[in-house]
Amino acid sequence: MAVDMSMRVLIVDDYKTMLRIIRNLLRQLGFENVEEATDGSAALHKLREAPYGLVISDWNMEPMTGLQLLREVRADSQLKALPFIMITAESKKENVVTAKEAGVSNYIVKPFNAATLKSKIEAVIGSF
Repeated sequence: MAVDMSMRVLIVDDYKTMLRIIRNLLRQLGFENVEEATDGSAALHKLREAPYGLVISDWNMEPMTGLQLLREVRADSQLKALPFIMITAESKKENVVTAKEAGVSNYIVKPFNAATLKSKIEAVIGSF
């Protein structure tokens, strides 16, 4: 199954530089329809307003963390099947386990490059 490269991708991070880095990596991979949110609650609002094909979210944000956002997405009947990739600087095993238990689709530890991002996205939504 081919991935629809025009699908909307939402990236969520409270750090503007990280948003820019992820957006640029996604563009390199061919994704053109990339939107941003700077915290979990803004992301949740956007997700409830329009359809997205993928969420890539940072873990550590205020006031709503990426983990809280993930739990909200999984608890929402309209959003629960949405592919969700978590990005974090923490590689602690308990964080990975917590994210998996909350229903994360995949997990990326910073720093990462386009090849890592591509492989994580392909594992979640298929090859492109």
